[in-house]
Amino acid sequence: MSDFFLQKEDDDKFHDECGVIGIYLNKERKATVEAEAEAEREHVPFASFNAATMAYYSLYSLQHRGQDSAGIAVSNGEDIRVHKAMGTVAEAFTKEILSSLEGDIAVAHVRYATAGSTSIENAQPMLQKSKFGGIAVAHNGQLVNYEQLREMLEETGSTFTSTSDTEVIVKLIAKSYKKGLEKALTDTIQMIKGSFALCVMTEKCLIGARDPNGIRPLCLGKVAGGWILASESCAIDAVNGEFVRDIHPGEIVIINENGVSSYDFGEHTSKRTCIFEYVYFARPDSIIDGIAVQEARYRMGAQLAKESAVPADVVIGVPDSGIGAAMGYSQESGIPYMTGIVKNKYIGRTFIAPTQKERENMVFVKLNAVRSDVNGKRVVVIDDSIVRGTTSRRLVQILRRAGAKEVHFRVSSPAVRFPCYFGINTPTRNELIANKLDVDAICKEIGADSLAFLSADGLMEACRECNPEQYGFCKGCFTGEYPMSLPGELNGKSWVKTEENP
Repeated sequence: MSDFFLQKEDDDKFHDECGVIGIYLNKERKATVEAEAEAEREHVPFASFNAATMAYYSLYSLQHRGQDSAGIAVSNGEDIRVHKAMGTVAEAFTKEILSSLEGDIAVAHVRYATAGSTSIENAQPMLQKSKFGGIAVAHNGQLVNYEQLREMLEETGSTFTSTSDTEVIVKLIAKSYKKGLEKALTDTIQMIKGSFALCVMTEKCLIGARDPNGIRPLCLGKVAGGWILASESCAIDAVNGEFVRDIHPGEIVIINENGVSSYDFGEHTSKRTCIFEYVYFARPDSIIDGIAVQEARYRMGAQLAKESAVPADVVIGVPDSGIGAAMGYSQESGIPYMTGIVKNKYIGRTFIAPTQKERENMVFVKLNAVRSDVNGKRVVVIDDSIVRGTTSRRLVQILRRAGAKEVHFRVSSPAVRFPCYFGINTPTRNELIANKLDVDAICKEIGADSLAFLSADGLMEACRECNPEQYGFCKGCFTGEYPMSLPGELNGKSWVKTEENP
């Protein structure tokens, strides 16, 4: 592909980070569930599935969090096997592959490359075997001290086959494994710095851990014959499971034949859930840290209407993450909600295009206006964010081409001015349009009649209305203030102030 290259189709969005799954099926309980179901002639969904198949269905529901690669590692009690491949879950697995992954414990992963290149070497889960046993790790997040840790490990004889920070985690656990699993995990987690939701598996048990700030989500659920760990609650629902609770920041849970136990691995810190989970990343049917994602988006839209109302005939949302906010805006403002824009659901996450202009033009292929909804009307269009501004400009063009008399652009989050260092693939600071231009200049750039962003206070209020007890969020991409100090230069992104070092 000398004259062509592979380019992400959503080039003007923050990219979903990764999704992790952990499955533990108790052999005795699983047999009991099946026997009871047969005796009562009832169907218990997924009760007869092995861990890999259950992980597959759960992973499918997290596909929105990563489409570069997918993988499942499974233990049969004596050995760990792993299968991973590039592409989506459907592309990575066949019925035959799943049947070959026999066992009652599994960890699984979908990846969008945030650290390391897009290659099979960086696909997860990552497996390390030693004389003390095997360890498989699936990681969502990003370590900000990855380079220092990797250099330290290389100096003590470790070799690496990938450029992923997850391999550092695997090597650190393996290095201390002779001290016992709990000690190895605690030592490792106290060394790594950044964001992480981990699913770790040995031949005999499943472990989940969440970083001390709780930046990346992780939750626990019950399934027929066992337990599940997942990035989002929708993955528990996908296998007919029962949501139990979120894993607390700084908590390790260990699941084995004795059940579920947990302990804190560090001092208590304030929760800082990534606010973009509610704005864009998470599926609308998920609940994260006590906040229903779709409800939060409704409230963001309602708050946006309170802050920046404009006379209009219809409100429309940009599919998919702008729809909830558009419905909230409509309800609060009294302006009718219409479909307005349809999305081509068959477009893939990647395409081949030779120039930046052609990549930008792919918006016309992905999205189209419903002329009967917008022709001759004053339109309020709601999107979740503006990153580079190219998609927003194309959206305005699409609506005007369909006959919209006025196009008022409203954004259900504050202006994104800073990059993310904690597991979200974001442009560098100088590529963010809001870092270079003020609101009026952005409005002119995208060709809208007016433009307004939701205020930072309004965003916080919308989330707190859903759960008054959840008051801590990481909002560094809006404010430039992060939950922890960062190296002076990280991944080519300029360092800015932090909550610790203003």
